[in-house]
Amino acid sequence: MFRVIKTEGAARRGEFICPHGTAQTPVFMNVGTQGAIKGAVSALDLEELGCQIELSNTYHLHLRPGDDVVRQLGGLHRFMRWDGPMLTDSGGFQVFSLAGLRKITEEGVTFSSHIDGKRIFMGPEESMRIQSNLGSDVAMAFDECVENPAPYDYAKASCERTLRWLGRCKIEHDKLNSLPDCVNSGQVLFGINQGATYEDLRVWHMKETAKIDCGGYAIGGLAVGEPTEVMYRIVEAVEPHMPADKPRYLMGVGTPSNIIEAVARGIDFFDCVMPARNARHGKLFTWQGALNIKNERFKLDDRPIDPGCGCPVCRNFSRAYLRHLFVSGEMLAMRLAVMHNLFFYNELTRRIRDALDGGQFAAFRSEYAQRLADRAD
Repeated sequence: MFRVIKTEGAARRGEFICPHGTAQTPVFMNVGTQGAIKGAVSALDLEELGCQIELSNTYHLHLRPGDDVVRQLGGLHRFMRWDGPMLTDSGGFQVFSLAGLRKITEEGVTFSSHIDGKRIFMGPEESMRIQSNLGSDVAMAFDECVENPAPYDYAKASCERTLRWLGRCKIEHDKLNSLPDCVNSGQVLFGINQGATYEDLRVWHMKETAKIDCGGYAIGGLAVGEPTEVMYRIVEAVEPHMPADKPRYLMGVGTPSNIIEAVARGIDFFDCVMPARNARHGKLFTWQGALNIKNERFKLDDRPIDPGCGCPVCRNFSRAYLRHLFVSGEMLAMRLAVMHNLFFYNELTRRIRDALDGGQFAAFRSEYAQRLADRAD
């Protein structure tokens, strides 16, 4: 399912093989929360944008249209017309973000739908059944994502419970994959490391999580408000205890600079809503840094967003036109901006892979890690 092709320091160049294709790693997964990229971008656009893995949300699809509906329509790949690899998250992050609307027990979580207030229960078995119905290639384990900072005793009890939940996820996942009518019997389960910002909890939890045979392992509960230096410190503490022959996924990360720095620390998989969310507000990423396309200075700028970009937007439209669309409130503004930013993120990880292939990742990191964190001129 996964092989490391070469390394440079802790950075890894790999290949992830699943029923719907092969993804070259490091890889950025494009977030299609409800089976669509926010900003009027469809699955049919993703291939042109360089997407390798699409990510959708278990919680939202369970509520609408219902995972049973998706199953009856042939699974999420067929439903949204995406033929490549797909990962579904467990729903845990969304459930636990409903702090005032949920109750946690050993069995799972009872919560109120954000749509109509209906009471819903989700535990490890329910999350596995939903993701099995969706038919993704990677199912994420059901876990608790605690706030940062969190009291030590609560974080300890929470990651102990997450470990017990992973054991239940594994049993249910294996059972569902063995059923003759399984949508995708090649689906693999990824375990998730938790422990807030406490290094001892993180290391203990990763060691115990690695004892449960999973298709990959993720670091969760970061990029939720803690300083960037703390996130890097936790990754550095956890990474040595992650199985070297399995993919490593840093959930919800991040900025272009975060991705470069996390690759340098041994991470293979990334996802984040940032490129699409920022695009919808006019913040666009370029190889010279980020820019706000709504600024007055772009009113007469007939250059593409990024002269060095080969995306369909930069090949056809000017900064002045994009600014006009945003100022005019045209829906096309969001679509074009999201397409550009997603292409940029996919191109970023492609260039990282090329640098690793050529033994030049250290030079790439030195040139771009800080530059991509700055504002473009």
